[in-house]
Amino acid sequence: MAGNRIRREKLTIRRMIALYERRCPQASAEIGRYEGLNAYAEKRLDKCVFGEEKPACKQCPVHCYQPAKREEMKQIMRWAGPRMLWRHPLLTILHLIDDRRAVPDLPEKYRPKK
Repeated sequence: MAGNRIRREKLTIRRMIALYERRCPQASAEIGRYEGLNAYAEKRLDKCVFGEEKPACKQCPVHCYQPAKREEMKQIMRWAGPRMLWRHPLLTILHLIDDRRAVPDLPEKYRPKK
């Protein structure tokens, strides 16, 4: 079961993808592409090793996205991020606050064995 932080991250990503899909001139007309990306992002958030203590994805030491999907999400976030302040100011401010959080230590079960 996801906590408030993970739920808010999912909502933020969903809104960013929707904004990008509707407004970005480069967004493709490929049906289902962005729904699939959103489902992938939600699945990755559900499996985040840090759980509710997760840092912002760009500061996370664990890269859980496949490289191609990570690049696609970066492109979406670069385009939608500045526009989110006007469309969803509360989500944007909370995301910026989360971005300033310290990165927690990796949980013991995910640390490499010495």
